[in-house]
Amino acid sequence: MADEATSTKRCGKCGRRLLLAAFARDRNRSDGLQAHCRECVAEYSAAHYRRRQEAKGRTVRESVVVPPGHKLCRTCGEVKPHGKWHRNATASDGLSTRCKVCRAVQGRQDHLKRQYGLTEAERDELIASQGGVCCICLTALPRHVDHCHETGRVRGVLCFNCNSAIGKLGDDPDAVRRAAAYLEGTSWKPTLVAPGVYQLPS
Repeated sequence: MADEATSTKRCGKCGRRLLLAAFARDRNRSDGLQAHCRECVAEYSAAHYRRRQEAKGRTVRESVVVPPGHKLCRTCGEVKPHGKWHRNATASDGLSTRCKVCRAVQGRQDHLKRQYGLTEAERDELIASQGGVCCICLTALPRHVDHCHETGRVRGVLCFNCNSAIGKLGDDPDAVRRAAAYLEGTSWKPTLVAPGVYQLPS
């Protein structure tokens, strides 16, 4: 029962004496208020909902306290300030559903799948099969997936310099072989056969 002198009531569940505003209305009770405070009712409802969902094999996200000026990223589970989010005018809070870091990770994953048909795990397996180094220089860390521009077939994972080098040589094996010959000796140089007349190597 409510104590009219103090305008308080004891919660039948947690036993605390609280202001009447802490109890929801219930017309079926003599004092017009529920026997349990709002906090206990909410806690019971959440627990009951969780049990029902778990019985169905579903995962229930735990509620997280988010301070003002922050937002919870459902992808990484971290609470971050609004400056760590991209703007989204169509969202209710004006922010993206994922933080900037998670959006960047997802962007890389989408690019790998769209451009090369690879998952990150498959790319990592390819790098491991190369010994963890670039296929060409055999020293640098491989970070760039290389593929045939005609067939789309993935050839390997290269470092930035090697990937750029073969790209600037037009992905042309003959040009690469001439570059190798140039580095190895003078076989590339034209031969003077007459005044002002040069013969290119075959």
